[in-house]
Amino acid sequence: MWVSRLLLPLVLAKLFCGVALAQSSADWPTFGGDAGGGQYSALDQVNASNAGRLKVAWTHFSGDKAWLQATPIHANNTLYYCTPMNRVIALDPMSGEERWRFDPHKSEGGEGLIDQPRQAVRCRSVAYWEAAQAKPGTPCERRVFKADINGNVYAIDADTGRSCRDFGARDGHPGYASHWDYEGNGPGPRHSTSGPIVINDLVIAAVGVEDSPVDASDGFVRAFDVRTGELRWEFNPIPPEHVHDTGAANVWSTLSADLERGLVFLPTTSPSSDFYGGTRKFKIPYATATVALSAKTGEPAWHYQIVHHDVYDYDLPGHPLLVTINKGGKAREVAIQQTKAGYLFVFDRDNGEPVFPIEERPVPASDVPGEQTSATQPFPLLPEPFTRTTLSRDDMFGMTFMGRSWCKKRFDELRYDGMFTPPSEAGTLHFPGFGGGGNWGGAAFDPNSNLLVIKSMAVGTQHWLIPNEDGELTPMPAAGNAEVPGSSYRDGTGDPMPGTRYSTKTENFQAPSGVPCTPPPWGTLTAVDMDSGRVAWQRPFGQSRRYGVTFPESWGSVIIGGPIVTAGGIIIMAASMDKKLRILDINDGAELWQDKLPYAGMAVPMTYMADGKQFIVIAAGGNRRAFTEEGDAIVAYTLSDE
Repeated sequence: MWVSRLLLPLVLAKLFCGVALAQSSADWPTFGGDAGGGQYSALDQVNASNAGRLKVAWTHFSGDKAWLQATPIHANNTLYYCTPMNRVIALDPMSGEERWRFDPHKSEGGEGLIDQPRQAVRCRSVAYWEAAQAKPGTPCERRVFKADINGNVYAIDADTGRSCRDFGARDGHPGYASHWDYEGNGPGPRHSTSGPIVINDLVIAAVGVEDSPVDASDGFVRAFDVRTGELRWEFNPIPPEHVHDTGAANVWSTLSADLERGLVFLPTTSPSSDFYGGTRKFKIPYATATVALSAKTGEPAWHYQIVHHDVYDYDLPGHPLLVTINKGGKAREVAIQQTKAGYLFVFDRDNGEPVFPIEERPVPASDVPGEQTSATQPFPLLPEPFTRTTLSRDDMFGMTFMGRSWCKKRFDELRYDGMFTPPSEAGTLHFPGFGGGGNWGGAAFDPNSNLLVIKSMAVGTQHWLIPNEDGELTPMPAAGNAEVPGSSYRDGTGDPMPGTRYSTKTENFQAPSGVPCTPPPWGTLTAVDMDSGRVAWQRPFGQSRRYGVTFPESWGSVIIGGPIVTAGGIIIMAASMDKKLRILDINDGAELWQDKLPYAGMAVPMTYMADGKQFIVIAAGGNRRAFTEEGDAIVAYTLSDE
């Protein structure tokens, strides 16, 4: 890790950040509540003593039933959210009535910005900007930014929903900036499923890529001028001398920013090809790393690599939480990085130095010809892991004797030498699986109790590397493939890794009945004391149902989404298979209230104040990966007057 300090003076941040530093506790203007992404609200009208009085205030249906994972934002006295069909919708925060909807697609009567196919794709958030001295009646002095699966970033008038045509005009496409205007250094799609972030007068957007081909597109992060859409800087995580030897190391999850320091924080992913690294034995220090960039220049201020030579698909699944913890009686401004492996890395925000000790430990070596995995991986000594991190044969689970026997037999067949067992031709068990452990939206920090609350899944995956029959390299796709920007090289088991001699096959580690072989609970919620680093409490979360069977609550659920916490001493979270929104006590995780949603709320909730009332809002849209019905509901709750 190398360190330098590229900090903007606080005075400049206050001068140019406009609305961002003036955020009211009544708002929720970014995915994580504030730019630092702590997923915390200072509102306390709803609290541990009265949560039982919550009732549905209104429900909004968008009509787009697919992949709804959005966290609405509240700014400009309006709720804004994105749908899976590439639309942005503005709602009245009191009534849920629709104020406007934005649609860029020319072929379907929208704004006429793009003539690209509409695809059902997850969209987690939008971003908001307001001019420091907004001129009344002038269009686009307040803007909503939305990134899409086609590599575009749209600027929308926050008051009217009309396209801001000055944005991107100098590049020949008024209304949006495009990652396709710039070099990608490889084939495949360039897309975004998580929203951009605004810092000062820049909108910063990451590009997601396909990480199967060796020479995939690089994982660029770009900053565009909020008014003109002109490129101000770009960051490429791939070393310049190796841009055609590997790719990816992109950011598919959410971003966070430190407005005072002028830093934007990236959780990067594995380089390509993701499951085989024999073609990339050189160092790629910004891959699967926490990276702090100067928001002014895009230059790295500091970084820490969480996984060396990542062949486990252990992408960093969520933004670093930029919060102030109490450690040893002192306030420490830190960046907390969750991982799929179930660990928390805590860094000093100024320089990236670890706040808790981290040690390099030996890990299993690869037995695949041509592969050379890292001999060690970093393990934090504290905080304690927030999920189970090891398995044994005796741990194998089954609903019946036959199911458990099948799991034990499969365990014996797979290679499993503990954490970071590399992929193999004979088959490897990964635990936690590459879905996590930790995953996007999964952590929230409460400054009042000094507790980090984090969700986790405890389900394994099994993985095989399959040699090509003729031993030849799988050919690379044509460079600059933009015809179907959302396409994927993976369309089933035995998916190719172009540029290697292998295909991959991955499956959940479960019995033929569909029940995981890993022991329950399969989903948990954990509170970690950020002074001691110890787990304060942990509980199963959610309830699973498969094949008509409802499992006990003590077994937990697959979790997609995450929690928020508030000054009312409560945790608010849905995220489970059972369609319930729950409120828990921050002190011990005790359930205070629950309500049934129209669809599973597999997203991160948010909260805001309007007309003297605190509202709690969740996107209830289910998720096909969790075997739940997909829907299109935004549900708002507030306290009953009774």
